[in-house]
Amino acid sequence: MNIKEFLDEHVEKINTEAFIDDDPVRFPRRYNDLRDIEIVAFTVANIAWGKRSMILRDAERMLAKMGTSPFDFVMNEGYKTLGTANVHRTFFEHNLAYMLRGFKALYADYKSIDECFASLPEDKRNAWTLVETLNGYAMQANAQQTDIRCYSRNAVKSALKRVNLALRWLVRTDGIVDIGVWKSLKPCDLYIPLDVHVGNTARALGLLTRSSNDRRAVEELTAKLREFNPSDPIIYDFALFGVGVTQQSFKI
Repeated sequence: MNIKEFLDEHVEKINTEAFIDDDPVRFPRRYNDLRDIEIVAFTVANIAWGKRSMILRDAERMLAKMGTSPFDFVMNEGYKTLGTANVHRTFFEHNLAYMLRGFKALYADYKSIDECFASLPEDKRNAWTLVETLNGYAMQANAQQTDIRCYSRNAVKSALKRVNLALRWLVRTDGIVDIGVWKSLKPCDLYIPLDVHVGNTARALGLLTRSSNDRRAVEELTAKLREFNPSDPIIYDFALFGVGVTQQSFKI
């Protein structure tokens, strides 16, 4: 078995409807309105780090604060009711309010974040320019203040795992786990959501040589995955996420 066959086998096992219930992707899948889906995708992905059970618990609590329509909550300035309570680990209600104010400012200019993203040149549509855009609106709506709990201070060099994860949910269109509601980006143009586990797995498989989990590592690994599946390289996120990190797991 070669490396592509190994990855394809794990994708087939993991990219199934059974995966949804125990993954944060279940939250944006609850909604039908594109704006609700976008808001939930970006806010939930922003807290998708740490112990999985805690992510699911805290995302549930966070969304409960927004009621049945996160978009209505944003446009009616429901974030003004948020205080300083903890949402997830180092992310608090005032951080959430910061993000939501930015979304309200963006929705004043565009019908959706997808439409906003589509207004950028095609070669600029990636997680890094998206963060620059979202952060610009957030600063505009928050008296030019920045918030590193929402958007990376050094986004141009960061792996932006959480934003790339949200983009995977919004863009991939195989109809199984991911939602595929955005039209501004194609699955072939996505980048891998790179965290410590995915990075370590990729290195153990010989797919990644760079030691730092930064933007250059994301670009290197994504380029390798595009060799295996040019039209949908990020489908291998399921394999890299699901494969164990023991050497025995990598007998191919």
